[in-house]
Amino acid sequence: MTNMARLSTVEQDLVERDVTLAQFVKQHAHPLPEGDLAGYDPLLDLIGAARIVMIGDGSHGTHEFYRERALITKRLIEEKGFNAVVLEGPKWSDVLPLNQYVREGMGTVKEALILDLWPTWVWGNLDMQHFAEWLRRYNTALPSTQRKVGFRGMDVHGFPATEPVLQYLDTVNPAFAQRARERYSGFDRFGGDYNAYGYYAGTGLAENSERQAAEVVRDLQDQREDLIRASDRDAYFNALMAALAVRDCERYHRAGYFGGESGWNIRDIHMQDTLDALLDHDEGAKVVVWAHNDHVGDYRAAGKCAGLNLGQLTRQRRPGEMVAVGFGQYEGSVTAARAWNGPAEHMTVPPGIPGSYDHTFHQTGLDRFLLLLRPLRDSLQAGPLTEWRGNRAIGVVYNFAFDLPNYMPTKLASRYDAFVHIDRTKAIRPLDLSVVAAESVPKWEAETYPEGY
Repeated sequence: MTNMARLSTVEQDLVERDVTLAQFVKQHAHPLPEGDLAGYDPLLDLIGAARIVMIGDGSHGTHEFYRERALITKRLIEEKGFNAVVLEGPKWSDVLPLNQYVREGMGTVKEALILDLWPTWVWGNLDMQHFAEWLRRYNTALPSTQRKVGFRGMDVHGFPATEPVLQYLDTVNPAFAQRARERYSGFDRFGGDYNAYGYYAGTGLAENSERQAAEVVRDLQDQREDLIRASDRDAYFNALMAALAVRDCERYHRAGYFGGESGWNIRDIHMQDTLDALLDHDEGAKVVVWAHNDHVGDYRAAGKCAGLNLGQLTRQRRPGEMVAVGFGQYEGSVTAARAWNGPAEHMTVPPGIPGSYDHTFHQTGLDRFLLLLRPLRDSLQAGPLTEWRGNRAIGVVYNFAFDLPNYMPTKLASRYDAFVHIDRTKAIRPLDLSVVAAESVPKWEAETYPEGY
């Protein structure tokens, strides 16, 4: 048999398997007519009494992912009493201005969303603005006795933010504040440059601040009751969470230059610890997590991944309390950069590659649909959705000319509890056009976006 004949046999087998999967998915899919929120009724039924809903995205720059995630969250808030939206990307303290805006009306929405944290478009975009403005209106209309819904940050990106810890301690225990200032002083020489800190501390050219940052956390925990009496429980909790972020942020950036720990694992363990702390602090908390598919979908069902992730840890630590929803697309456009710290660009997303879930979902002929995976998995009827196939994952750095490396080997039915496919998508529109490559601005100006929620 010639190589060509062998290839033809492989291709024919792939075509047949794709047809089988497309037919199976079409049989079980719930179509999602655009603008019809009732299409998510089956998802809300699946969520039931879950306390945690993780809603992913297949990129950090797709309008439809942001909009649909916000529409689902709107229903969770209004119909199921969810009261916190926790974000991948910013640290706990980074999100405090956004939390104050949606809860109290302090500041402006653009100031709260455009963080001093690259890439600014991930949260500083038009879809986030629409949702934050809706949430502000929702909170304003609540009776004074009803809890308001807020945002929280759960990540470790950016330079360790010591100031929120010190400001709190200055008001409640000046002596403790002075000790904390001395412990944090090792960060001062780097002028907010986390890459410089990671390099010099990670290679041993400068002393790292690991022990000192951990000591601030330990002292906050040891003096918990005294500090709460001097302030209040929520103020103390915010300071503790900020201090934990300083500790883990230091470890994360140092790990980039020192091979002893996985930076990915440090991030996702910190995100899980933050989520656990929030849920333990507030027994009434019901949390929606907004993060990339790579964090939301269980890593044990993602083939080329070493380590762990948030979705996996939550399933392990809080069995039965979480529903994970993934998002994907076949083609369209996306906002991303060609290199880290590069300008935002309006990029093409090419059609999904044959054999991938993205390509096969396109073959169903459905423009938008919801697929409930957990019932199929639990009843052992997931069939071809248990196959290893590629599932595209676009990050903030992307090159559409080399799309293949972005496909994550995935057992879809094991990785998520539900999945939303949108066949053709468009790029999110950044709020700060100063971070945009000049040639990309006209492309966003030519596109239209729905107003508000």
